[in-house]
Amino acid sequence: MTNNDILRRLRYTFDLDDSKMMALFALAGQPVTRAQISNWLKKEDAPDSQECSDPELAAFLDGLIADKRGKKEGPSPPPEKRLTNNIIIRKLKIALELKDEDILALLDLARMTMSKHELSAFFRKPDHKHYRDCKDQVLRHFLKGLQCTYRPEPAGKEDFQWKQGQP
Repeated sequence: MTNNDILRRLRYTFDLDDSKMMALFALAGQPVTRAQISNWLKKEDAPDSQECSDPELAAFLDGLIADKRGKKEGPSPPPEKRLTNNIIIRKLKIALELKDEDILALLDLARMTMSKHELSAFFRKPDHKHYRDCKDQVLRHFLKGLQCTYRPEPAGKEDFQWKQGQP
């Protein structure tokens, strides 16, 4: 998944407008313009589409954490230079105050089953022997579960999409 795709999905899930997104970036100490946001949200084949970098997406997620949980005392840590799916899920887990059971329930909503042990491997340190990289498929299903929870489809439409094979 691209950072732009993740940003688009989160914007839709939480029904964020440009002003709110700009405020989230500002909370993380990274002011952005409405034009930048617009270019990040465009499809990749659009002529003026721009790629959202890892530090920019990290700043957005840090701003989401600050918005949902409150800003921490003292200076904010700088955004990560390189994001992985593991870090993205961890930041969303923190922002939404999710427990492992909540994440498993979200994955279940998106029709993906996983054990608690498999999930905990994503939150370990990379040098731990049981650490596991979070694949795009898991992140995609997690974001779909968030969407089902925070912005559910009208009755009947969701089942039709699944039957058509569109996750």
